[in-house]
Amino acid sequence: MPDALHTLGRWTHDRARATPERIAIDDRGVVVSYRELDERAERLAAAFRAAGFTIGDRVATLTGNSADQVVLFFACAKAGLVLVPLSWRLAPRELAAQLEIAEPALLLVESEFESLARATLARVVRRVPVTALGAHGVESEVPAPARDGAAAPATRTEVADDDALLIIFTSGTTATPKGAVLTHANCFWTNLSFSRISELRAADTVLAVMPQYHVGGWNIQPLLAWWTGATVVLERTFEPGRVLHLIQERGITTMMGVPANYLFLAQHPDFARTDLSSLEHAIVGGAPMAPALLRTWHDRGVALAQGYGLTEASPNVLCLPDEDARSRAGSAGKPYPHVDVAVADPVTGERLDGEADGELLVHGPSVFAGYFRDPAGTAAALHDGWLHTGDLVRRDADGYFTIVDRIKDVYISGGEGVAPAEVEAVLLGHPAVADVAVVGVPDERWGEVGVAWVVIGRGRVADAAELIDFARDSLARFKVPRDVHVVDELPRSTAGKVLRRVLVERSIRSAAAPATSEPGTMHHREDAR
Repeated sequence: MPDALHTLGRWTHDRARATPERIAIDDRGVVVSYRELDERAERLAAAFRAAGFTIGDRVATLTGNSADQVVLFFACAKAGLVLVPLSWRLAPRELAAQLEIAEPALLLVESEFESLARATLARVVRRVPVTALGAHGVESEVPAPARDGAAAPATRTEVADDDALLIIFTSGTTATPKGAVLTHANCFWTNLSFSRISELRAADTVLAVMPQYHVGGWNIQPLLAWWTGATVVLERTFEPGRVLHLIQERGITTMMGVPANYLFLAQHPDFARTDLSSLEHAIVGGAPMAPALLRTWHDRGVALAQGYGLTEASPNVLCLPDEDARSRAGSAGKPYPHVDVAVADPVTGERLDGEADGELLVHGPSVFAGYFRDPAGTAAALHDGWLHTGDLVRRDADGYFTIVDRIKDVYISGGEGVAPAEVEAVLLGHPAVADVAVVGVPDERWGEVGVAWVVIGRGRVADAAELIDFARDSLARFKVPRDVHVVDELPRSTAGKVLRRVLVERSIRSAAAPATSEPGTMHHREDAR
């Protein structure tokens, strides 16, 4: 009989037994108690089994954050199905490619996204059964799964620790998205690890703004909150003014976001006058955060702690405890419990001891099972159980880690390595700069050079030449961007990460034909070394 010590299907059962009337979810004012959550998930799991779904079948969704999707998650956990939450921000072509990979037995679509679903399915060769999500509760209608040929053979009914629970498609900031398979055990261990450092109490009120098609929408606070018995306030999308209102009015005690979320909150006109006293701590992940922005939040009394993770690690890897948030601002901290890390030379693969710069490797029970139906991609990411993250880190003498940048984003200019994050941090120190991204592009003389794309803050004035001069005061000449483009906004992925590959393409086009730069763009060229 397979091990089933760490399956998540019983979490709602245990909470419903202990605290049945406590509020589990507040979905835009509609509340769901732990008793209701468990009863609904049990009914849906039973309906899946009766309809012929078997362990390992995929159930895809196209929906915003909702209580219905939470019910569906726990129903899948109870029935041994795999939830595949898709991003409604993607184009039909992109969604169709993900459906072709996942081959779901069912696609559940919220009414808001019906036209997007139709356009997507028109591009999919294999028929995918579709039903509505949430019209009368997600458990109200479950069609039988589509099967090619004969019905699926009889299989086991007990869910095991190593059964898949989630397939999360990676953000695709540097390459084609892949479906990362997270098992019950992966999710169990990453939440247990998270609980040992970033404590959640039953009395907490968690604000969940990360989209549920993102790993952070599940494994950074929400699932742990439902394991612990806390209340999760679900938001459909991130809107800075509303988030500030909710923090004050609902007494939010903790939340998680990416650097862009905290940047937009800090830039909002209501930030200075919003009562943040209930927000005891907040977590930032997804990318390195500028120390100046960290200090802005610390000055408001919020212990904004930076962590580090990635989808393939479920995602929690490094965390800076609240007590270190001020003294080590900018650090990603140390490994979570139950997580092992190492630093390797990016070229030779040799493990490095002590203080070191190199690629971060991760090992432990939260490391993913692999990419769905992609053995080549899995083999490239996993070696002897160690996940090669592709992220460049710096480990200091005390064992604290700082994320330097994505190895693929680091560029070589005149034989010297340049980390875009370092250049970005300098430019963000200019009082007029609200947002910035730096990319490396080919150059005949230097091999590669940097190009900066900058967003100027509301009511501020600065041109590209001024920003070049500002960077020159703090950076070695080879690190100073050759071109600076001032734009209205940066392209971002659905998870809020800057799409550097898009900026690289724009930079190359701009260099080839500067006269055709996009309207409203100012650029300046810095050639001298």
